[in-house]
This record gives sequence, structure tokens and C-alpha cells, in this order.
Amino acid sequence: MIRAFFSRLRRGFRDEEGSAAVEFVIIFPVIATMIVLTLEMGFITLRQTMLERGLDMAVREVRLGTGSAPEHDDIKDLICQNSLILSDCSNNLFLEMVPSDPRAFAGLHELTSCTDAAVPSRPVRSFTPGQQNQLVMLRACVLYDPLFPEALLPRVLTADDFGKSAIIAVTAFVQEPV
Repeated sequence: MIRAFFSRLRRGFRDEEGSAAVEFVIIFPVIATMIVLTLEMGFITLRQTMLERGLDMAVREVRLGTGSAPEHDDIKDLICQNSLILSDCSNNLFLEMVPSDPRAFAGLHELTSCTDAAVPSRPVRSFTPGQQNQLVMLRACVLYDPLFPEALLPRVLTADDFGKSAIIAVTAFVQEPV
């Protein structure tokens, strides 16, 4: 009986049927992970591009406009109108505008705080419209829901308490005189 067991076991080791299934089981999770990461990274890149496009077009409107100091909500509306695919842009977009001295450039603060979905009314962190011929730094931060929240990439990205990740775009401009 033991001899029959070992002979069947040896035949099983020599049999090559099902070897493709073993390769599939080993390789498929790697390929599936690569596909999920590619889709997620593609959507992140698309959102980043649209945010930068909206920010650039809004800054162009402000820069070439009447020369009057822009209001927070006006710039936010311009960005949301030109950022085509950002979901719930008006509630998930945070703007920070700070005048800067080009001769003693300090830049923006490193820490960016985006909107908080739990707080209905959010104070503006710093929104100081510049005067005519003054360099102004503008940072836009938008929160979004990852496509695959349990995948590897969204876990690596910084997220808030609600699982939303942030995309940040920064630009600078000089407001033209009237």
C-alpha cells in the first residue's frame, strides 16, 4: 500500500498537466496589480493636468483682466469652470494666494491644508490679492476619491480622514496694471 502511494506520487511529480495553471496563478496577481496601478496613475495624472489647466486659465483671466484685485470665489469659480473633470470642485478646492517679493523670494509654506468635508464653512487660510505689478503666488489643492481606494498607490498617497487624496498645483503671476 505504501509502495502504491509513492508510485502514484512519483507519477504526479512527472506529470506536466496543469503546469500552465501554476504559472498563471503566480503571474496573474502581478499583471492585475500593474493594470490597476496604471489606471489609477492615469486618472491621477488626468486630474493633475486638468487642475493645472484650470489654474493657468484662471490666472490668465486675472492677469489680463481689469487690474482690480480678484476675489476668492471668483478665482475658485474660474478654476472649476476650466477644470473639466474635477468632481464637486467648488467644495473640494482650496486656494491660497500670497503676495511675494521677487527680490527676497520666500515661496509658499510647505504644509498645504486642503478642504475638510466635515466642516461646512471653512475659513480661507491666506488669500491676499496682490496690488498692481506685484508678484503673487497661488496654490490650489483639490481632494478626490481614488478609483481603487484599497490598491497600493492610494495607500502610499497622503489622504485625509475620509480617504480622499490631494492634488496640488502652484503658479505665480504678476497682476497687470489698469
